[in-house]
Amino acid sequence: MGLHPMAGHFISEHYTFIKGQETYSYYGPLNYLAWNVGYHNEHHDFPYVSWSRLPKVKEIAPEYYQMPSYSSWTGVIYKYITDPEIGPYSRIKRGIPATGDEKKAE
Repeated sequence: MGLHPMAGHFISEHYTFIKGQETYSYYGPLNYLAWNVGYHNEHHDFPYVSWSRLPKVKEIAPEYYQMPSYSSWTGVIYKYITDPEIGPYSRIKRGIPATGDEKKAE
């Protein structure tokens, strides 16, 4: 990953800096260089919308994106390194959904 500021997007997207908040968006200037990869929640909501149109999603429906977000990937890296509560296991872990085959086996 490294300490390059744009590497912060790997951490900012899915690490739980706030308990229960699974994904985060980044609305800083590096989106211009990273093809709007920071519009992460918008991408999850509309995965087939082109990267160039993701800012428009937030513009059209801002009430759905009033959630914690970042304005600095460098700040994310700093917090990840210095906050003892955040580390490699600070992620939401989901189980594999049951398929129904378990009951048939009984």
